[in-house]
Amino acid sequence: MNLIIPMAGMGKRMRPHTLTIPKPLFKIAGKTIVQRLIEDISATVDDKIDNIGFVIGDFGKETENYLLDIARDVGSSGHIYYQHEPLGTAHAVYMAGDLLVDKCIVAFADTLFKTNSKIQNTEDNVIWTYEVDDPSAYGVVKTDHKSVIHEFIEKPDTPVSNKAIIGIYYFSKGELLRDEINAIIEKNQKVGTEFQLTTALENLKNKQKKFISFTVDGWYDCGNWKETIETNRKVLDNAGSSVYDSVQMENTLIIDPVFIGNNVILRNSIIGPHVSVEDHTEITDSIVRNSIIKSNSVIDGCVCDESIIGQNVTIKKEWSKLNVGDYTIIK
Repeated sequence: MNLIIPMAGMGKRMRPHTLTIPKPLFKIAGKTIVQRLIEDISATVDDKIDNIGFVIGDFGKETENYLLDIARDVGSSGHIYYQHEPLGTAHAVYMAGDLLVDKCIVAFADTLFKTNSKIQNTEDNVIWTYEVDDPSAYGVVKTDHKSVIHEFIEKPDTPVSNKAIIGIYYFSKGELLRDEINAIIEKNQKVGTEFQLTTALENLKNKQKKFISFTVDGWYDCGNWKETIETNRKVLDNAGSSVYDSVQMENTLIIDPVFIGNNVILRNSIIGPHVSVEDHTEITDSIVRNSIIKSNSVIDGCVCDESIIGQNVTIKKEWSKLNVGDYTIIK
């Protein structure tokens, strides 16, 4: 089985944090979004993932090597592909076209999910969905009583279905998707200025290809900083606390669940609940809750709630809510 992860987007809604790293490399409770996504998918399918293709922009060799290492860690061969122009989701997938053969999964790297179920090898094609309260902001599917999809609707004005597409797809014959995307590109069949994956899916359905809706138990968005804080909370609720042995604590109260990384120093503080603190950060005389504090930062005399603080940041002033990018000093 092959896995294709399109992740070439600029992540503008997560700025300032995506000015220095691609959004899928942002860490949630100690692991990058893309690493968590790969681990979750691996646990959801029975087949071994032989190849992982990362479709990226100009992210640099350090990022490319990191992605190849992630693939290697799960026993897969990693491959780097490039999408130099923002020509849509179908175009991004097509950049990794040589992996669109036999069984394959396409997973967009801006979302995490939770499920205790597994995809069965007997299925033809599967689209991961999640039941939402307001479907008007999502692409949704209509299904019959056997979860067979018979209609795709993009951001419906009326509530025709609450099964939102979360951006993860399984294909038993990836070459059929590859050929369909090639056809819409050759015909210049765009939605606005882009080639959309939903166009290829609708065309395949119209050719009598069967799609099943696979409903997940949880869907965690990382689209902007507030959604990412909420995702951090949900991941910690599911995973529980993790505190490295190298953490130094003095007169500090930990309120679970938290993630505290390597060589973190905590003095005279209250940390938690729902806090992630990355490596080599120092927090003194502070209260931190519902927040993500990245690596190599110094927090002194602060009250931080619902905040994201970047790496190599120094804050020595009382605040309540912050969204601060890397290499920032606030005194």
